[in-house]
Amino acid sequence: MPNLRPFRDYDEHDVINLFKYSGNDTVNKGTFVKIVTGWTNDDIGSYDPFAQSYPNTVSMRYGVRPAVTATATGDVAIGMTLYDVRETDENGEKLIFSPQKSAQMQAVLSGQAVPIVTRGIFLYSGVAGTVTAGANLYATINGELTVQVTGADPTAGGTRQLNKVGIALGPKGGNNLVLIKINTL
Repeated sequence: MPNLRPFRDYDEHDVINLFKYSGNDTVNKGTFVKIVTGWTNDDIGSYDPFAQSYPNTVSMRYGVRPAVTATATGDVAIGMTLYDVRETDENGEKLIFSPQKSAQMQAVLSGQAVPIVTRGIFLYSGVAGTVTAGANLYATINGELTVQVTGADPTAGGTRQLNKVGIALGPKGGNNLVLIKINTL
């Protein structure tokens, strides 16, 4: 399972804040994502209805139409999520009622824009395989990283070439943490 640690070095100009996450309700920061629904100038914003509707009421919340989801085998990654996507905190309390707690946790709600970084240096946990300094890193299924050049392709059977997203700046440390440099564009 991917996860970012606090040590990070990136430029805010390399962060895209235009896409929501489409998929599971909970996604860890450090997940590599691909575009599902592209952005157009008509997608300035939208109002998405909640699951319930009641007569004589308006229950809408502001949302984002362009969407990303976790990469699968062979997908081209646009970048890596900087925040978690979640609905509740560690105690099961809904974050929609506590925006300050959401900001402290570095989390966004489903439907909100998730920051996606395209390049930088990060301390990352969750790289599959034996990592050496200078090893190429590839985005694989569920937005995770691996050092393998090919991966299993569940849709067509067999294997598929993976897309390079960065390099390792050193081997795995004591807690399986790796310093990585990503450049997806």
